Amino acid sequence: MPWNCSFRGELHFLSNFYPSPFIIDGVHYPTVEHFIQATKTNDLNEREKIANASTPSKAKMLGRKCKLRPEWEYIKVEMMFKGVFAKFSQNKELGERLINTPDHLLVEKNDWGDKFWGVDIHTGYGLNKLGEILKRVKYM
Repeated sequence: MPWNCSFRGELHFLSNFYPSPFIIDGVHYPTVEHFIQATKTNDLNEREKIANASTPSKAKMLGRKCKLRPEWEYIKVEMMFKGVFAKFSQNKELGERLINTPDHLLVEKNDWGDKFWGVDIHTGYGLNKLGEILKRVKYM
């Protein structure tokens, strides 16, 4: 595989940081990262601030500081699916690119130690939940 981290280079469009505006429940999100970070909290002011962050990195930073909703661990996979589905269903060109991506490339290899959403390239371990969600969306 020519990519060190799967969601860079040609496959950057699979990243949650990739610009792909969509609307869920009347709220505009520039990226899936904005959406997933905003849904971590029940505080509407925090949600709005995260959704309007100038970059996905800033949204992630704000999401790390927000008051976490009590049920987050139980709903985070469902929320990620909702965001990824909206990204690819509301951005038809990206949806076509996803459909044409081989399944074996839908692994979020990363070098920052995320073993839940992806696979850590240093250990080879990870649940790759984001990759699983991408496959679900691809075949819908």
